Amino acid sequence: MIGNINHIAIVVPDLDAAAAHWRDMLGAEVSQAQTLPEHGVRIVFVRSANGQVELMEPFGEGSPIAEFLKRHPDGGMHHICYEVANIDQARATLEAKGARVLGDGGVKTGAHGNSVLFLHPKDFNGTLIELEQVTEGEAH
Repeated sequence: MIGNINHIAIVVPDLDAAAAHWRDMLGAEVSQAQTLPEHGVRIVFVRSANGQVELMEPFGEGSPIAEFLKRHPDGGMHHICYEVANIDQARATLEAKGARVLGDGGVKTGAHGNSVLFLHPKDFNGTLIELEQVTEGEAH
């Protein structure tokens, strides 16, 4: 069901400083910052030949990652995003097996403009899983 790992997300206390650090220390290609108010985050993507790291900082009063940063003030790994060919089919299959979709259970639009959803970390050994619908050959 799952395809490639699309990205690994890391919460950071200061997005601009973290992006500069990854760029300057590792020589990484870092995207322009995006603000996603509907998700309560500001993000950049650090690109490599075989994947991406998403750096995220809280944005707005109701940011879902603000509590994470309170518990981990230096930041840390937040979630793993897997690609799927059909997000509705993946959701139905997973829910039939007992997995819980976070929020209202609906699909949302993610940073790449694709359909995404998040699965409860208690169903995956304490790891938050994001699924992103990606068409074959689509590259990020």
